[in-house]
Amino acid sequence: MLDCLKKGRDHYGVVAVKAEFEAEGTRPDEFLRLLELAQRADLKVALKIGGCEAVSDLLSTKIYGIDYVIAPMVETRYALSKFIDAKNKTHGPNEERTEFLFNLETQTTLDNLDDIVPLAKGNVDGIVFGRVDFTLSRGMARTAVNEQSITEAVLQVAQACVNNDLELVVGGSVSMDAIDALREFRAVRLDRFETRKVIFDGEAATSKSLAEGIANAVEFELLWLKNKRDYYTKIAAEDAARIEMMERRIAVNADTAAAA
Repeated sequence: MLDCLKKGRDHYGVVAVKAEFEAEGTRPDEFLRLLELAQRADLKVALKIGGCEAVSDLLSTKIYGIDYVIAPMVETRYALSKFIDAKNKTHGPNEERTEFLFNLETQTTLDNLDDIVPLAKGNVDGIVFGRVDFTLSRGMARTAVNEQSITEAVLQVAQACVNNDLELVVGGSVSMDAIDALREFRAVRLDRFETRKVIFDGEAATSKSLAEGIANAVEFELLWLKNKRDYYTKIAAEDAARIEMMERRIAVNADTAAAA
């Protein structure tokens, strides 16, 4: 895993790794392993918190030293105001080390964009466009994520980010099939893009080695899942011998009691 991250950093524009307290439900012990990998690979860390007002999660980001904090499901100006208030409460209004972004992942958020963006300007650092959830929110199949109508929606947000000095990060099924779309986004604005666990600098979208970079990120994610499986399998099995011994003991005691 570490070799994949270092290779991504040195050759493919990888700048950070990502975890989620929201849908992915990253456990603390998993997160600490990811933090260790990021530190050893000299990469930043992004964390999607559990909600726009998840104060405990925001406090945790200070302890962990998170670089990018993302609030999910911000669909209205009011929801964004709750995120701003919460992060100001935990980090102060002038936090410089950590960047704060919100997820645009539904058609509702896009419909409310003109109302949301003026509040975002100067109060948060950017928008993360979650293409898969956005596609599903339109009642379309997940496989439609690279259709032109979805690309046009991202381009609309990219232009809004340009106009309001906000960063744009794009995620959601970033695979080989997304390369053409990523390059379209970059032509307007694309600061970073992300797979499930790996974040690239936006400039990597124009690289001739982008396909290799995505393949390297997928390899890292596969190794991560295998490591997670093996870790919890080992935990599940560590008391197997003692359980078996105690079951035998209980059976013997039951037989003895019956004989008496």
